Amino acid sequence: MDKSFWLDRWSRREVGFHQARVNPYLERWWPQMQAPSGSAVFVPLCGKSLDMHWLREQGHHVLGIELARDAVGDFFAESGLTPRVTHQPPFERWDAEKVTLWCGDFFDLKAEHLARVSTVFDRASLIAMPPEMRPRYAQYMSSILPPHAATLLVSLTYPQGQMSGPPFSVSEDEIRNLYSDRYTIEQLASIDVLDQNARFKQRGLTELSEQVYRLGPRA
Repeated sequence: MDKSFWLDRWSRREVGFHQARVNPYLERWWPQMQAPSGSAVFVPLCGKSLDMHWLREQGHHVLGIELARDAVGDFFAESGLTPRVTHQPPFERWDAEKVTLWCGDFFDLKAEHLARVSTVFDRASLIAMPPEMRPRYAQYMSSILPPHAATLLVSLTYPQGQMSGPPFSVSEDEIRNLYSDRYTIEQLASIDVLDQNARFKQRGLTELSEQVYRLGPRA
């Protein structure tokens, strides 16, 4: 899956993955992350997620990375925030009141971009990637995050043969294979959400569940 796929989705505003409310798992499990007050929180492949507003309201500085300029522009236009836009190749950087969004490729991020990050909220990036991309993503994420940073990760599982992604099904076993060399992994919840997702039922799914994990840095 190449960059043009996501750029095209945003240009056409085919963004069914965008949630119209703050993610309930973020609200429920964020206190368990014990993110220091005022610390920076990283939201990968952030789109125009309302979760970033919620994190900002908790007192955090939100750092996001997003490929599609349309998504970044929509986030600020819909938020009422007026960003300052600067060119910091290979990124375009948008800043406004405790929000910094880098417009560009996730794999161009460096450790210095995330040096202040205490915690990551990953709702949709892992499940947006096909299987062959996920090991590279997980390894690269681990390499650029500060050693102490923990992650609240939301994943999705369903019989992959019943539907082509994205979103893709990512099992607990795969998550452990991807991350257990650096993190302790605790599943916080597993929720059956098929009845809440009629569009996926229409695509033929007979099972659909969401999982929430806490990835804690190993000592």
